[in-house]
Amino acid sequence: MNYIRHIYILSAFALTACGVLAEQMLSEVPVATEVANVETAAPAEIVPDSTTTPIISAAFTLAPDPTATDLLLPTEVLGSEDEATAAPTPAHADPTEAPTATVEPTMTPEPQIVVQLPAADTLTYTEVTSGYTRPILVTNFGDSSNRLLIAEQHGALTIRNADGSEALFMNISERVTRDGNEQGLLGVAFPEDYASSRTFYVHYSDNNGDTTVSRFQANADGTQGDPASETILLRESQPFGNHNGGSIEFGADGMLYIGLGDGGRAGDPLDAGQDPGTLLGSILRIDVSGDSYSIPADNPFGNEVWAYGIRNPWRFSFDRDTGDIYIGDVGQNLYEEISYLPFGFEGDRNFGWRATEGFHCYESGCDTSLYIPPIAEYDHSLGCSVTGGYVYRGEKYPSLNGVYIFGDYCTGVIWGSLQQADGSWQTEVLSQSGLNISSFGEDEAGELYVVHHQGGVYQLGLEQ
Repeated sequence: MNYIRHIYILSAFALTACGVLAEQMLSEVPVATEVANVETAAPAEIVPDSTTTPIISAAFTLAPDPTATDLLLPTEVLGSEDEATAAPTPAHADPTEAPTATVEPTMTPEPQIVVQLPAADTLTYTEVTSGYTRPILVTNFGDSSNRLLIAEQHGALTIRNADGSEALFMNISERVTRDGNEQGLLGVAFPEDYASSRTFYVHYSDNNGDTTVSRFQANADGTQGDPASETILLRESQPFGNHNGGSIEFGADGMLYIGLGDGGRAGDPLDAGQDPGTLLGSILRIDVSGDSYSIPADNPFGNEVWAYGIRNPWRFSFDRDTGDIYIGDVGQNLYEEISYLPFGFEGDRNFGWRATEGFHCYESGCDTSLYIPPIAEYDHSLGCSVTGGYVYRGEKYPSLNGVYIFGDYCTGVIWGSLQQADGSWQTEVLSQSGLNISSFGEDEAGELYVVHHQGGVYQLGLEQ
């Protein structure tokens, strides 16, 4: 097993008391008001998942916004989910096609990886666009157009063209619920053949609050999606309004990967994390090459589940050069973690929740050796909700090549992780951005972006 060298930032963080009432939390949820190297407008609201009270940093100012009216609160402290007396039994649609054999992809040669992380406080943030309402994602179309897609949590998708102009791509807000703070339009993925097929995939919470993964069709030039073209591929009942996961990504094998949380509430009351028979608490893997979807023949349990033992995967991604997967898994009350598997990993893909939280036992007396440990973790003195990111593979900043960039939603701290020659991982704080990081993103050239949930998208750079 790999071990990680934790290097924590020197400034102390004050941890607010746990177990407070929802009314108290309304005045305590932090909103980042200062962005390093960038001037931004005052934020209007805040959102994603955490089951602990937010952290206030002494290193940069985080203050509650008295004008916020739609704050994301940990629903496990107080809320409708806690008032439920019985949890519904999750159910999902069966695929309509027989399992498919998997074609082994051809990967590029192992890339050269830098041997050290960049110095702290050398990341820069260039505002690309602003004025969005709760932006949740930025991604690219992969069709050589150099366009970006920006998703808002209520259901709108906007194109940002290479010349800086923007236009509505698609709006499905009438199909998307935001009744729960962690619900909404959560993920979008474009297949490798988007330039010719003009099909794309969306992960959202439907009006019943259930996970829905659908295929849509765009017009001939790929500039406008058609809401009427929707084909629902997969639905999964969500027993509570939180821990919905949200990411969908195509892997190097051409399969569609889908992240689902454990179903919600504190402590995984459904024990979904350790049950590969349910789709909750898992990374799913399906073949969408047919009219519906099929289960790849080499999925380990004969169903959609590819990896399990996950609490709430808030953003996972694949290294575009190696095919390795990195997963940001939101913790319970103590630890946030980054999980990792190299491309082609063979073995039990069990990341441990709810037996473990990070490197530690969540259930008393657990055997941590039975599970895949994270490559990085941080405790709740440094943040409260991890946002997974990307491995940098752009050309502008060679010294970032191979560095995995991720951050924390509540405090805006950004870390870099780098695998060393001996297989161990080095993780260090790179920046205190002051952003409420709802997502990271990648353009066609491999340059990275960070999404500020208060309305903006920034391109990450590095001081030269």
